[in-house]
Amino acid sequence: MLSRVADSLYWMSRYLERAEHTARLLDVNLNLMLDESSTSSEHRWLRVLRALGNPRDVEWTDDPDTLTRMLSFDTNVHASIVRCIVAARENSRHVREQISTEQWHRLNSLYLQVTKPEIAAEMESTEFLQMVMDSIHQFQGITDSTMSHGEGWQFIQVGRFIERATATAMLIEAYHDDLWVHPERLPEGSEYLEWMGLLRSATAFEAYCKVYTADLTPNQILEFLLLDEQFPHSLRFAIDSMQCALEAIQRESGKSRAEPLHRLSGRLSAQLSFSSIDDILRQDVVAALRNIQAQCREIHRMIYELYVDYSVQTALAG
Repeated sequence: MLSRVADSLYWMSRYLERAEHTARLLDVNLNLMLDESSTSSEHRWLRVLRALGNPRDVEWTDDPDTLTRMLSFDTNVHASIVRCIVAARENSRHVREQISTEQWHRLNSLYLQVTKPEIAAEMESTEFLQMVMDSIHQFQGITDSTMSHGEGWQFIQVGRFIERATATAMLIEAYHDDLWVHPERLPEGSEYLEWMGLLRSATAFEAYCKVYTADLTPNQILEFLLLDEQFPHSLRFAIDSMQCALEAIQRESGKSRAEPLHRLSGRLSAQLSFSSIDDILRQDVVAALRNIQAQCREIHRMIYELYVDYSVQTALAG
């Protein structure tokens, strides 16, 4: 596969995953404001910004609506939802011949919706966020059902799951001080809302309840979001899915030089597969989460070195 094609498919997928994650975080926290809670508005929204990696050019101004609209509509903000969708659509345009007509129509329709000049005035924030999430879910379903599951589809999976793994790790880290610094302390009633908010931010509340019932405890929440092998937004599931896609790309491309990448992704996958929640809690959880993020960044760098920014001499060497 041409490097420009791999690059565009990879980033199309990453930008859409990022837009959907941002929309969900904003939607959950807007809904939490409807319930009385001991958590201050400032604390909650600063936590949202930490979960999004503290985007540059975005500051908390003591106004949730202003922050939500900035992260939704402001194309001057690199992390905004509209900016991500525009970038995803631009990448898909570069590889129009590689994706299905249905994929293009769904993504282009979303692009036309969110870039209408009057969109911010026409739609309430929660309505806009729900529309974005629904549209991206539709695009992902269309991708899986209309695109051949070859090398191009695998690059889309790598982009989706490396972005999801990084986002989940940052989300858990943002909540760490609130949930796990003093886990022995009996929770106040309002704290359950925050725990539900964390699970809902990862689309995990209903799935969690099917495993643990409605017994919300910090350690079980951490175990589910980190180590569950069947839930699509858990860190383990995302890393395993990314590794499977990278292995498929290596088989199809025949690149013998991909072995270091295979070892790195395999080591990260094994690290989560063979860890227990007790193992994780015995160490510095924040340090472990940041280490996972660093390994994801290294995997991204190696993907670029192997499949995107390689030299002609390297390509001829196989």
